[in-house]
Amino acid sequence: MKNKTWIIIIGIVVLLAVYVIGVQRSLVNLSEEINASWGDVEIQYQRRADLIPNIVETVKAQAIKEQEIFTQIAEARARLSGAANIQDKIDANAEVTSVLGRLLAIAESYPELKQNQGFQDLRIQLEGTENRIAVARKYYNDSVKSYNKKIKVFPTNIAAGILGYKDEFPYIQAEEGAEKAPEVKF
Repeated sequence: MKNKTWIIIIGIVVLLAVYVIGVQRSLVNLSEEINASWGDVEIQYQRRADLIPNIVETVKAQAIKEQEIFTQIAEARARLSGAANIQDKIDANAEVTSVLGRLLAIAESYPELKQNQGFQDLRIQLEGTENRIAVARKYYNDSVKSYNKKIKVFPTNIAAGILGYKDEFPYIQAEEGAEKAPEVKF
């Protein structure tokens, strides 16, 4: 009888160990998927950041009186390059998006700029990049959602808590006021 009890206890311990190992492996996979998808977001952010100087120089040549927007873009890019963690990068990129929207709205006010082929090419590249950013952000948020669901649902939440997994990845959300068009003042 004692042997049966020990065999049952050992069997339960082995099953629990196998379960915890399985949970740990799946959480590592989800965590790595989040990190990879965040890398994709950063690649698109960098692509956009690389396009900004070209757009600024093209607009600057036509819109000399719009100096304030160029200062705001420089400040936004500086905050972006100085961002240390994911949340800081999300916030800095929201600011870059806002300033770029104002820059493009200003550019619309200059007919000779709208006809400039170089500007049109840059604008098309920027629009494509913004679309890529949107796709990369969605994939990142979907990865965060899968991870968060996994660590919060019973019984996985118990194993996740024991293994030290927690809700550590922020979602990328639209900036406040994103539903409104940028205001352009002359």
